[in-house]
Amino acid sequence: MKKNIYSILAAALLLVSSAACSDFLDKEVDLSMSEEQVFSNKDNTRGFLANIYTNLPDGFSGYTNGQFLGASRDCMTDNAVSYWDVHYYNSVLIDAYNATNHPFTGIFYNPNVTAIRKTNQFLKNARESVVGNAEAAGDDNHLYERNMAEARLLRALFHFELICWFGDCPIIAEDENGVPIIFDLGNPEAMNMSRTPAAEALQWVADQCDMVKDVLPFRYANETSNWGRVNGATAYALKSRALLYRASKLNNRSGDASLWSAAAQAARDFITKNSSQAYPYRLYSTGNPNNDYYECFVTNPTLNNEFILCRSVWLTREIELFLAPVGFSGTVNATGRVNPTQNFLNCYEMADGKTIEEAGAAYDPQNPFAGRDPRLEQTILHHGSTWGNVAAGEQRLIDITNGGENNDWQRLHGGTLTGYYTKKFLNNMPFEVPNVPTYSHAWPIFRYAEVLLNAAEALNEAGQSAEAMTYINQVRERVGMPPYSGLNQAQLRERIRNERRIELCFEDHRWHDARRWMIYEDQTAANETTKPYSQQYYHLYGAFIGAGGSITYGPAQTRNTLVFNSPKSYYLPLPDSEVKRAPNLKQNPGWELSASEETETETAK
Repeated sequence: MKKNIYSILAAALLLVSSAACSDFLDKEVDLSMSEEQVFSNKDNTRGFLANIYTNLPDGFSGYTNGQFLGASRDCMTDNAVSYWDVHYYNSVLIDAYNATNHPFTGIFYNPNVTAIRKTNQFLKNARESVVGNAEAAGDDNHLYERNMAEARLLRALFHFELICWFGDCPIIAEDENGVPIIFDLGNPEAMNMSRTPAAEALQWVADQCDMVKDVLPFRYANETSNWGRVNGATAYALKSRALLYRASKLNNRSGDASLWSAAAQAARDFITKNSSQAYPYRLYSTGNPNNDYYECFVTNPTLNNEFILCRSVWLTREIELFLAPVGFSGTVNATGRVNPTQNFLNCYEMADGKTIEEAGAAYDPQNPFAGRDPRLEQTILHHGSTWGNVAAGEQRLIDITNGGENNDWQRLHGGTLTGYYTKKFLNNMPFEVPNVPTYSHAWPIFRYAEVLLNAAEALNEAGQSAEAMTYINQVRERVGMPPYSGLNQAQLRERIRNERRIELCFEDHRWHDARRWMIYEDQTAANETTKPYSQQYYHLYGAFIGAGGSITYGPAQTRNTLVFNSPKSYYLPLPDSEVKRAPNLKQNPGWELSASEETETETAK
């Protein structure tokens, strides 16, 4: 065995100044120490565990690389487009890359494989005699058992991430002797193993959650010290999501209804367990439906009872700079590069629950924001929105007049291709003050609203639509939207999918939801153009403001198409170099290199 622990480089994430926000996460260990130095010492052992948390999924991490990744990953979907030409999302949107140059293989594949290796190192080497396993009051009861359960759950979560992005997944857990597998990274044969089919791998993730969900505290008593740490609620939530994906069409081609029943029960189990807690998770609500949804994502995340698990806390203004309209400038300049599409905006119902296309809907295309679902104004900045820090004297109306100079339409380094900017996650920061502040941002990996929507979807697909409506209606009630009633299964399915798209937007759900539902198989770019914008997936639209304020709707500028090639586009390619080193992994369908691409690859070496 090698003398030194494998060194983990997380420098990219540290470009954003950060605060761990818990005593636990502040205690990362120096991974250059020898294995014996780490695991013979309690603090070092727990520091090694803390370091594993740096690999948790983080949708904000891209904002540390403004040139290539400074936008939401929803810019790879029909929810939004990126203004910036060289952003990697643009090549994904139109399928303009291959397995040798795919920008996200290194982001999603290597870090998760590395994280799995770290969890196995911990599971293999952590010692009960060092950590201690005594009965104790509070969170540290049977500490060794709890730490081992944490590592097992983290390992399941990293596997889940691999499944979501790459499909079939090697299960890197225990060998035939029950010993955690730690690959020698210097041995190219070490990783040469077959992948488990995605459906089976998702069930494995759920089974791993069952092993630990009641070992870990459902919620830590001392969240000041333990905020950001996986708990029992995380295990229940991960199981719910894994079984939801397992039951979905992409992984359940036969339509086995029992899988939906299992997914429904997993979501119910979370809700039941949560309801018995002294301090349960709940939707963020102060009783103000016109602001609570927005505030959920900008209030102090460590005090937010809707967040089940977040990826640490970054103290940064980079997110504000990359989301705010480009007319806000001064000491620092906004470059607003996440441009929501008209397809997405048209998903928002009227306040009375009617869709904008529905007969009798009071929708006015020239006054499109009047009388809509309150989440629209809390998620999107548009022409005429009021924005700007009041205390700094910067508040004004946003001006997105098409072609206007020195307004919020387009500048040298940013702008909008659709007529819209993203308000979700955006603090109302002053731009012209001498000392521009930073804000706390925490990426929500799991939150309570998703669990409710998981329950609604699974129950509806399991034939229990009446019960399903009770859960989706809780999410709608938070923002004052009327409850659903009397819908049949097909009607409710459409509304649940729409609700997920709205409620979970810009949280990395749309990419996976669209694929697991296989929506691209049901229509093509050629036959969808007669459908409402909200039901088109291949054509992307925007709104353009004339000099008199009139609105013209049409294709988004520059980026107005989404390309989906089946089966290729369901998953990302494995890195070509990994498949060559470990051919038993096999490449995902459609990503095999052509002879010319192979030649180019060899020439470039």
